Amino acid sequence: MQRQEKTIFQYIDKWTILLYFILTLIGWVAIYSAVYNEEHKSIFDLSQNYGKQLLWMGSSYLLLTIILALDFRIFEGISPIVYGVTLLLGAGVLFLGREVNGARAWFEIGSFRLQPAEFMKLGTVMMVAYYLSNTDAAISKLKAKLVVGMLLAIPVALIFLQHDTGSALVYASFIFVLYREGLSVNYLVFGGLSILVVVLTLLLDEWAVSISIAILLALYVALSRKKMKAFWRGMLVAGPAIAVIFSVNYAFENILEEHQRQRINVLLGKVEDYKGAGYNVHQSLIAIGSGGFFGKGFLQGTQTKFDFVPEQSTDFIFCTIGEEYGFLGSIAVLALYSLLLIRILNLAERQTTRFGRVYGYGVASILFFHVFVNIGMAIGLLPVIGIPLPFISYGGSSMLSFTILFGILIRLDSGRKLVLR
Repeated sequence: MQRQEKTIFQYIDKWTILLYFILTLIGWVAIYSAVYNEEHKSIFDLSQNYGKQLLWMGSSYLLLTIILALDFRIFEGISPIVYGVTLLLGAGVLFLGREVNGARAWFEIGSFRLQPAEFMKLGTVMMVAYYLSNTDAAISKLKAKLVVGMLLAIPVALIFLQHDTGSALVYASFIFVLYREGLSVNYLVFGGLSILVVVLTLLLDEWAVSISIAILLALYVALSRKKMKAFWRGMLVAGPAIAVIFSVNYAFENILEEHQRQRINVLLGKVEDYKGAGYNVHQSLIAIGSGGFFGKGFLQGTQTKFDFVPEQSTDFIFCTIGEEYGFLGSIAVLALYSLLLIRILNLAERQTTRFGRVYGYGVASILFFHVFVNIGMAIGLLPVIGIPLPFISYGGSSMLSFTILFGILIRLDSGRKLVLR
């Protein structure tokens, strides 16, 4: 038996929807400030980016309404189709796409641009959730790891071929989804230690880091009662660490592109390049710092007004908020994202199907990664990799894809309430 659903809004989580609307409105106002034009003062002017963003917002709201009107059971069934279509788009853009800033990642028809990489995340989340729910696969088993790894590797490979490293790195966030489904915590520990080893190797010297690890291993063995067992256990950690250390410089010099190497060197403080690779971040920090505690006020940001920060309506939109609304405004935006993430995790945990739970954690992981990395690069804590701030950055592909991700989860949750136990 099922409950009767009188309207599509009857069982939706209204607080989560409200947070979504607030963030999109904040983004619209921030974009208006970032690209404000004295000759086009109306925020509704469709010839300007803020007017175009209003169209994307309206389209997203309409799309969200359509998603909420669909039968909630349809999404699991169409997951393989969505995954396949998004992969085809990702492959097609390699041949038919337009190259922008060195990345061939956009279809362009007139003034309309579509970035398949944004929608490939949606297809991948749905497909991983579909596989884990329909096969009842335990992620602790080797077969499940290999299949999920393949499902993730295909879109990552296509995105790397588009030279869009930032979008490819988003897929690392799926480790949190798999951890919730039973992946050993050792993978998280190994990932964290690998990042630490890579950073230390780039900062210091591969031999210095290797000797330090050898010293730590020797101390561990010396302080252990069962020294042979401790030795082999330590080698399980030290061996891979040494392998990572001696592959870092090769990967850094031969895999990364010149502008990526420069951005990492600037972040690590190895070089100062305020007029080149470090320009964006330097200007962003000036903008955020100049906002102080309360901010300079709406349309009063000098860094924003005089276009000192490139990509300020997209990748660096957060510095507009920091300059105009200060520390308080920045904290308010972070609080809204935190509340939204908490709501999404709550929705994911209360799902009655594995598909819904895995999908919900996928949405939360992708959202968290985007927010963490985008704001991290705006304040100089992470390298610039060019990913948007969800619901706030200018762009139709990002707005539509995140709305679909978000809308499906809301519909799955409202559908859960229709089923009588």
